[in-house]
Amino acid sequence: MRAAFLTAPQTIEIHDVPDPDVPEGGLVLQVRVCGICGSDLRRWKEGPPAGSGGVTPGHEAAGVVIAVDQRCTRFKVGDRLAITPDVHCGRCYYCQHERYNLCDHLQLVGITPGFPGGFAEQMALTPGILINGIVHPMPEGLSFAHAAVSEPSCSVLATHEKAGTREGDTVVVIGAGPTGCLHISVAKARKARVVVVQRSKVRQELARRFDPDLVVDAADDVVARVREFTDGLGADIAVCANPVAETQRQAVEMVRKGGKVLLFGGLPKANPMTTLDGNRIHYGEIEVIGTFSYHPRIHRRALDLLADGTLPAEKIITDRFSLDEIDRAYRTAASGNALKVLISFEKE
Repeated sequence: MRAAFLTAPQTIEIHDVPDPDVPEGGLVLQVRVCGICGSDLRRWKEGPPAGSGGVTPGHEAAGVVIAVDQRCTRFKVGDRLAITPDVHCGRCYYCQHERYNLCDHLQLVGITPGFPGGFAEQMALTPGILINGIVHPMPEGLSFAHAAVSEPSCSVLATHEKAGTREGDTVVVIGAGPTGCLHISVAKARKARVVVVQRSKVRQELARRFDPDLVVDAADDVVARVREFTDGLGADIAVCANPVAETQRQAVEMVRKGGKVLLFGGLPKANPMTTLDGNRIHYGEIEVIGTFSYHPRIHRRALDLLADGTLPAEKIITDRFSLDEIDRAYRTAASGNALKVLISFEKE
């Protein structure tokens, strides 16, 4: 089979490799579609883990089961599956308390060496992935391309569940990349008003696909614009869906007393520090909440919402490439002129 390998910073090579053996107690998935995630882009820029010799990335995958070990009874040949990267240990404090996304020993398909990802014609799913990972059957009628959008949808759904986004709320989404646009969709589905803050004109226009109530240029006085939009009160919720520390400071300034700031986008590892107005947080009883990954049950819900059209996958997907075009696909995803970029192994 053919598989992509990240071998150096911004270097992906296509190699011919043996088809994977069927793992004892596991299965082999023929990959149909796999999306490029923001974390894939970060690792593409950084290169593979030292000493790994190259890794096959990709964790927003969907495909069909083509081989199953007899000890695997959960799935059968022909099943259409969607997967996400998280593989928890099941033993640590957090797993024992069903906080699986905070697992002390979390491993990630397509990221952790030894867990090859979905930018390959086939993937071996071991019992560890099937038991402690996140793998679900696709709903009837859901396309492989739309199923691949389930993984980025999960973190967004979990964030709004944690925030308790509800009808009548004003939600500010700072950053209109793929997940930022999913935040718009989820907040609108919960009947909130949505303000989008984005500097790129291209992404401002892409964000308008999702019918936000207001689009604000990040070069403007965004706090003043949000205050004006809310008649001076401030937003109920602000979601920092980008890797920029300054927007976290702005988020604290733009929410009302008792409002919530969701730190959805991680900051660069080399510069993770931020500065927030501690007195405003204290006297205004503002909640600053970190959000990372999701509980496995969220993935089932994301697939259902994609199947019934609540989450508009086709608006999120802007570009599709073959495996041979993966270098161009990564560069398109990194350009800032696209939303979700997919690698497709079939003609849909």
